[in-house]
Amino acid sequence: MISMVEDTKTQESAAEDIELMYQVASGEEAAFVRLVEKHQNSVIGTVAKMLGSPTEAEDIAQQVFVRVWKSAKKYKPTAKFTTYLFTITRNLVFNETRRRKVRKQVSLEEQGEEWGSQYTDESSGSPSEEYLKEELIKAVDRAIAKLPKKQRMAVVLRRYEDMPYDEIAKVLGLSVSAVKSQLFRARGILKEELASYLDE
Repeated sequence: MISMVEDTKTQESAAEDIELMYQVASGEEAAFVRLVEKHQNSVIGTVAKMLGSPTEAEDIAQQVFVRVWKSAKKYKPTAKFTTYLFTITRNLVFNETRRRKVRKQVSLEEQGEEWGSQYTDESSGSPSEEYLKEELIKAVDRAIAKLPKKQRMAVVLRRYEDMPYDEIAKVLGLSVSAVKSQLFRARGILKEELASYLDE
């Protein structure tokens, strides 16, 4: 019963997105604001997880929505709006990843600053449960940041956006089986990276 209600809400939300995009195409700014309000947290969160840089996430997310605004007249609802939105997000994130690789902009020191130092003084007694939880979250983020970009995007969309396999496949331009394969490999890598935390 609950899943039926959730499905109905999801369908209504998807239908609203399409209607809003038609309004945006007509130049209605209020519709655009509504779309941004609905989806900006998901986009910012995804970008932050992908780039390992919360400080850059809002800038990239802003670029994503600028592209949505500019391309609204060309938009065709052949897929869910979120598929369209995250395809734009993927393109910008992958472009940024390539740019960083070429220019070698991200050093280990900078990554440490972005995510908070992983090195702490352990001589000050046993850490609290809250501290351990925080460290695990940071460790998961660092492990995800090391994944190849397609695996990273698949993990972020599946784990944090709860996106179905078929939608992830459309966003990444892969088959559903390829997405499952990417996720399987990613889980294996993450398990190795987080082995010390899992043992604890």
